[in-house]
Amino acid sequence: MAATEEDFPRGGKTKQTTESKAEPVRRHKEVDNLFETHTAEESKKRKGQKGDALKKAKRQRTSKEEALKLNTTTSVDILQLKSLKVGTLLLGCVKEVADFEVTINLPSGLLGYLNISNISDSYTKILSDHLDSASSEEIFSLHSLFSPGMLVRCVVARLDTAKGGSVSIQLSIKPKEVNKGLSTGFLKAGLILSGCVESIEDHGYLVDLGIKGTKAFLPKQAAKDKTNSPKELKVGQYVTSLLEEVKNDGCVVRLSISPTAVAQAVADTAHGWTLTNLLPGLLVKAQIKKVTPRGLILEFLSSFTGLVDFMHLEPEQASTFNEGDSVKACVLYVEPSTRLVGLSLRSHLLQPGGDVDLVATERIGEVAHGCKMTALHHLSGAMLELPDQTVVFVHRNHMKEPMEAFNLNRVMAKPEHTCRIMDFSPMEQVHLVSLRQSIVDAPFFRRYHDIQPGQIVQGMVTSLQSHGMMVKVTDYIRGLVPWTHLSDIILKNPEKKYTVGMPIKCRVLSVDPQEKKLTLTRKKALIDSSLPPFLTYEDARRGRVSHGFIVCVKDFGCIVRFYGDVKGLVPPNELSTEPVVVPENMFYVGQVVKAKVLNCDVEKEKLLLSFKAVAGGDTEGPPKPKFDFEVGKKVEVKVVSKVLTGLEVSILPEETTALLPMMHLSDHVSNCLLLWEGLQEGDIISNIVCLSEKKPNITLTKKPTLKSFLEEGGVVAKEFSDITVGVQLIGWVKNIMPYGVFVEFPYGLVGLAPKAAMSDKFVSDTTSHFQLGHTVFAKVTNLDEEKRRFLVSLKVSEVPSPERDGQARLIRGLQERKEVMEMMASRGDSDLLKQLSAVTIGQRMKMSVDEVREDGSVTFKSDELSAATVLATKDHAPGKLATGQECMPVILHVDLVTSEVYVSLLAKLTGKRKAVEAGSTHTATVHHADRDFAVISLGDTAQLTVIQTTNHPNETFRFDSEKLTAGKTLTITVTKSSCEELEGLPLVSWELAPPISKRLISVSKGSKGTYRYGDVVKGKVKTVKPTCVLVTLEDGSTGCVHVSEIQEVVCVGTFPTSLLKIGSEVTARVIGGREGNSHRFLPFSHPNFTYSMPELTLLPRNLKEDADVKPVKTKEKLKRYQVGDDVICFVSKYFPKRKCLEVTTGPSVTGTVEQLAMTSDPEGAKHPEKLFKLGQAVSAKVVIVSSSKPSRLSLSLNGVHKLEKGHVIMGLVQKLDPVLGLLVKLPFSAMGTVAMEDLADKYKPKPLERYSKDQLVRCCIVGEAKSNWQLSLRSSRTNPEKASVVQDPEIVSLEDLSEGQIVRGYVRTVNAQGVFVSLSRSIKGRAQFQKATKYFVASHQDYAKKVPQATLLTTKILSIDKESGLVDLSLLQEDTGRPDVLPESLGLHLRLTGEAKEKRDATKKRKRTESESMQGTAENVSKKKKKGKVEDSDSGVEVYFREEEEEDKLEPAEVEKPVPVQPARLQVTGGFSWDAALSALKPASAALGGGDSSDGEDGEVNTKPQKKSHHKQEVEKREAEKALTKLETELMDPGLRPQTAASFERLLLGSPDSSLLWLQFMAFHLQATQIEQARAVAERALKTISFREEQEKLNVWVALLNLENLYGTEESLQKVFERAVQYCEPMPVYQQLADIYAKCQKTKEAEGLYKTMVKRFRQEKAVWLSYGTFLLQQGQSDAASALLQRAIKSLPNKDNVDLIAKFAQLEFRYGDVERGKAMLDRILTSYPKRTDLWSVFIDLMVKHGSQKEVRAVFDRVIHLSVAVKRIKFFFKRYLEYEKKSGTPESIQAVKDKALEYVESKGTEAAR
Repeated sequence: MAATEEDFPRGGKTKQTTESKAEPVRRHKEVDNLFETHTAEESKKRKGQKGDALKKAKRQRTSKEEALKLNTTTSVDILQLKSLKVGTLLLGCVKEVADFEVTINLPSGLLGYLNISNISDSYTKILSDHLDSASSEEIFSLHSLFSPGMLVRCVVARLDTAKGGSVSIQLSIKPKEVNKGLSTGFLKAGLILSGCVESIEDHGYLVDLGIKGTKAFLPKQAAKDKTNSPKELKVGQYVTSLLEEVKNDGCVVRLSISPTAVAQAVADTAHGWTLTNLLPGLLVKAQIKKVTPRGLILEFLSSFTGLVDFMHLEPEQASTFNEGDSVKACVLYVEPSTRLVGLSLRSHLLQPGGDVDLVATERIGEVAHGCKMTALHHLSGAMLELPDQTVVFVHRNHMKEPMEAFNLNRVMAKPEHTCRIMDFSPMEQVHLVSLRQSIVDAPFFRRYHDIQPGQIVQGMVTSLQSHGMMVKVTDYIRGLVPWTHLSDIILKNPEKKYTVGMPIKCRVLSVDPQEKKLTLTRKKALIDSSLPPFLTYEDARRGRVSHGFIVCVKDFGCIVRFYGDVKGLVPPNELSTEPVVVPENMFYVGQVVKAKVLNCDVEKEKLLLSFKAVAGGDTEGPPKPKFDFEVGKKVEVKVVSKVLTGLEVSILPEETTALLPMMHLSDHVSNCLLLWEGLQEGDIISNIVCLSEKKPNITLTKKPTLKSFLEEGGVVAKEFSDITVGVQLIGWVKNIMPYGVFVEFPYGLVGLAPKAAMSDKFVSDTTSHFQLGHTVFAKVTNLDEEKRRFLVSLKVSEVPSPERDGQARLIRGLQERKEVMEMMASRGDSDLLKQLSAVTIGQRMKMSVDEVREDGSVTFKSDELSAATVLATKDHAPGKLATGQECMPVILHVDLVTSEVYVSLLAKLTGKRKAVEAGSTHTATVHHADRDFAVISLGDTAQLTVIQTTNHPNETFRFDSEKLTAGKTLTITVTKSSCEELEGLPLVSWELAPPISKRLISVSKGSKGTYRYGDVVKGKVKTVKPTCVLVTLEDGSTGCVHVSEIQEVVCVGTFPTSLLKIGSEVTARVIGGREGNSHRFLPFSHPNFTYSMPELTLLPRNLKEDADVKPVKTKEKLKRYQVGDDVICFVSKYFPKRKCLEVTTGPSVTGTVEQLAMTSDPEGAKHPEKLFKLGQAVSAKVVIVSSSKPSRLSLSLNGVHKLEKGHVIMGLVQKLDPVLGLLVKLPFSAMGTVAMEDLADKYKPKPLERYSKDQLVRCCIVGEAKSNWQLSLRSSRTNPEKASVVQDPEIVSLEDLSEGQIVRGYVRTVNAQGVFVSLSRSIKGRAQFQKATKYFVASHQDYAKKVPQATLLTTKILSIDKESGLVDLSLLQEDTGRPDVLPESLGLHLRLTGEAKEKRDATKKRKRTESESMQGTAENVSKKKKKGKVEDSDSGVEVYFREEEEEDKLEPAEVEKPVPVQPARLQVTGGFSWDAALSALKPASAALGGGDSSDGEDGEVNTKPQKKSHHKQEVEKREAEKALTKLETELMDPGLRPQTAASFERLLLGSPDSSLLWLQFMAFHLQATQIEQARAVAERALKTISFREEQEKLNVWVALLNLENLYGTEESLQKVFERAVQYCEPMPVYQQLADIYAKCQKTKEAEGLYKTMVKRFRQEKAVWLSYGTFLLQQGQSDAASALLQRAIKSLPNKDNVDLIAKFAQLEFRYGDVERGKAMLDRILTSYPKRTDLWSVFIDLMVKHGSQKEVRAVFDRVIHLSVAVKRIKFFFKRYLEYEKKSGTPESIQAVKDKALEYVESKGTEAAR
């Protein structure tokens, strides 16, 4: 035993001296060599260590006894934290599962933490994908993956050290880290491994074992739980599984997680375990090597040594173990670096199930007295026995206080101990306790369950955060004090009161043991409260009072919270003994309050509380007098409190609570805030009016305008039924919305002023016009009786304010400011307010310059304003001022908010004041302005006064030019020279328009409405129309201002009349008049002409006194206009029926613009009313000046007044002509035509389809022909600035054409001379019929039917005759590349070409010679020559008929002779081979003599019929009948192959889906070396064959691939292949191309294609077989074997056997026969019942093997344990083989074997 221990030490922690440190390492190396560990890094390290150890051994000569003493494991210790290292493998038990972390119990009471990212790679990937892309894949939480008590194998991933020095063990269960020491070759059936579910498949789960190259599959039927029922697993779930089956050297593994099977599996030596790959959780059979007081030393797996500490022995069996006993143990932990292995003999780890019970957790925190120590292990700890005889363990560290040294004697001296249970260790099934006095004395320890709401706790501040303060109650319990609970009041700077480490006393508000959340309070009122706390709803009995804190303040009351989840509501009427209008002003969140329970519903957890009952008791005093509310009633109020929205007041004397909103303090919005600031609690306010009563509040108002309106009885609507359209009301803005403002009126009526009715100006933003609370005058405009809604208008023009209302509002507003100032000055000792209240506007005060600032402003010092800032802006501090300079400025404005006083040193203000008289008019200048008021100076009088910035309450919005700003000039009229309300300042009225000094209307003028030419008048704008403005003159008459008489310089696109606003005053000059009935402009013929409406002008040049304005007649005005002049005119009307626009250039001059002259954009011309708005200024050109009545101008708005070449204009389609194109109507009564070639830059087959009659088009003038213009609609012409692709360029002349050029054009006509094609509007070309088609046509009319006019054709230019302008074209396919214009389906005759044509011509020439010799007349010859000359230039149509007649004259022998066909020069392979037995089928046209001819080369044709003899006619008739009979016979014989394209076409009409016919057609062309025609046939076939005939299409694709492979390029072949892959199933196409490459010996291309195929179609067995066949054919047997291995990995397991068998057959056929035999032999050894493979094996052996080998195979087969019928089949084959190849003796031997088999099987075989 000693020798064994010396040579093979196992496990244990050996105490080593310095001299012997290397010795154990050397022996570990020997152990590892024994068990063949292959880790390169470790081997290298151990090799060096081994050498060092040997050197040291040589020096020391250590004896065997010394070595035994040093290396024997004599001490057994528990697993210590300090012995843990990264990489240590442990068996753990799940304790708690949180959202992102799992707490795991480890051996010896240690705790580890498993992070969510350390579970498995697949689970981590799901989490990251979900975060990155919001994936919809379901993610399971840790709670669904782990459960408490679950046993897991884990590895130490990291050891984190905290600030306090405590170590946190970070674990990982990733399979690749736990199973790090395993490889595929190690895997064997029966192993127990842990893994994580990687993915869920249809029939099971893929499990990640962390072993590279291994795929583990867990069938669903094998995934069973404890109840043996199927278990649903999730991705990332940890499983401990049994390897049931291992295939392919560990590459494929089948698992089972059945608890019974897993628990019964025991690790065996046959599994090949080593110390580098030993895993925790394995069950092993071990033998006790040594028994020690602290545990056992075991030997397991033949030679491994492990330790069992005392905590992992069964308590009742601890003393029964003896050396040599066999036990069953579980591996607890493995430390790889020291080879330390811990084992356990506890039954709960050896029993099946895989989970551990977590029991006795309720005892954690319990303090036990009188505990006895039963065992002491000074290195580990001690075992104690509690009074109830429970055995517990105390760690060595917990037998002393933290900072003390361990004293063993002190512990041993105590007979009894007091301990506290800290935790329960499920791995050892024992409680862990502590003897530390600090822990024993703690009121509560680890558990949050021990803390109760309402409990007082002591803690220490650990940190201050934004949401509160963190408090440490114990080492294991932390709490939070929310920021609202840091003190009785809200602390702005809590860090000043609390510091980290500070001890504090808190009270528990709530505790959540599950979430481990503890909420505390530091509010002294709650901590020191003597009232009974409400911990549950049962505690809150009716009538009880307790302290709580407010968590929510709303209009419906306050929500008060107590302890735990107890909370209740205090309704508004229970908040206080006094009515509370706004609870937010009296209470705040976090406030500690006393509350009395009014009612409590325990079941519903509803609590009703009262503050009032606590404060005033339950008794109520005498009832207060009730206030009699009435709208308009005057009351006196007392301010109770100030709130943000206004003032809370009590109405005297009833002391009824009411609300005076801030916006109801004044009519002026700026005064509302001043009054709110000035009023204080306790102030008495009189003259307040009741406005509305909405329970529980009464609303009051102090608005002067509203008060006077109510007092005077102005309210005419108390309810909705009283409202009528047109009634005028006074209200205030209640709400502002984007679509309008809501206006509230007395009695609670609310109306809406829409955006359009808010102002006379355009309203873009509703918030810029009004503010909440603004006082407005409103007029009802619309009523909705059903919905009880109404609309109002706030327009100043529709709602006039009462007379002198503006001055009254001014006085009231200034008085309000004065009252505020006096009120604030009288309150308190503020010198500043007293000084400001003593200052008045216009007052002059002695001051001295204090500072001159950089911006030019100056500050002053004054004894009377010592506390205020006195300031003069740059404009009011003229000249150079020096610091300290004395001056006497005048006061402009006093700002109470900023305490600033604005002054001025302007000479015109500080000079001597002049008196002003009432009624006098002055020019005023604004010096200071705020929102509501402005300070102005009256001319040169040195007097100041105050005005309102608006004259109407609703006039709140002004343009920048209208706003009253400093320096603005006004015209004012003095109403009162000195006004007491304004502190002696003048009271004035003002207008915005600046004064214009003009000659006024003569006082001595005639009666109303009588004006003289040139009179200057004043008036007010009454109505603003698009083309004129109506002005109410001073005498009440109405004048008219034409749109052209408003602005000197008019910008195009503007609206001059919009500059004048309704109500504004204007000064004008009379320049004419309008009759009352027709409003037609009349010039003055004499000074006293009487008319109904004067015509006015506002042009500044006409308003000058020296302006020379003379009356001008309309005719004279028209003479000023010349054709082509640019004029500014104004849109006045659009006539939809006439489609014209009426414009005006002056008061008496009008013009018209026709639709086509409005714009050059057709889209805009469709709706001119949208393009041109009424009153809009537009730029026009004069086209026609008409002086005849009515006198008017004809204008154009498109910038063109006459048509010229190059102009882009708009036209109207009048007619569509298929020959000419479009007939278009143009502006100015012109007409134009658009040729077909000028319609677009890209010709279309049907160009006129896009156009219709009366369609507007944009066109360009390109020329003039006769009376019409030539137009173009090409985008390159109409929009040259836009770059567009011109596919069919414009052909202007013959210079643009060249021979050989391909151009497109439209058919113009077809006649006997040929096909005439229009190439442009002026150039045409002709294609003779022989150049137009490859077929003959009977007449040109037949051709015209098939090719009608306007047909788009592609042509090739053959020649150009520039002198005659003739262009010869060709339409043939070989020239244009386009299909023939006539379809093949017509069955027309083809022209003869090449040798056939030459032979035909020679025959015709011979016949003509013979005919001529027979006739012998020179006359006929000359006639023929003449005729020939004529025919030389014909088109070929007539020639056809002549040729046909001549063919009838051929001899019978010649008719029967077929046209010779040239032998094929190109090899046709594959599908293009012809059957030699098939005979040629002649076309009917050939039999009938209908051959082709050229274009009339044989001109000497005898057109005169020759007289034939009777005998000759009979012979010809018989021969014709024979030819017809033969033709009919050939047509009826389907076996004959056609000889012409027409014959193929006829057959294809009957069988369009036959790929065979199409392939024969392709071969026909290939034999004639017509490669392109063959390609064209293939493309036709692909388009013609039905999409359902997939195989037929595939045949054509294969033929096309063959064609391209033989005659095309690699590039063309690749293109065809890519197309084929798109349109067909990819795999057959790949396979066919690979076969083509292989047949053509293109080995490199074939191999590359096969490599692509096995990547793309790796799941297809046929691909692997095809590639294998190819490799074996090429002699690459090794490559085929490697391919087989790849195929096995890629294909499903079920296909492996068949695949190997197929490869074996290929080896027999192409490769090594012996290898094939070996492969089949291995398969049949593993699968002996595969009789189909036996049959294949027998066939192959009969063909390739010897007789001995064949007989050996048969002998093996007949002894198989398979069905009797199958054995009979093999006996039969055996017998047949022997009969064929054997001897009589061998035949008899087979029969004897069969008889023996029958006798052994008995009746079964007999059947």
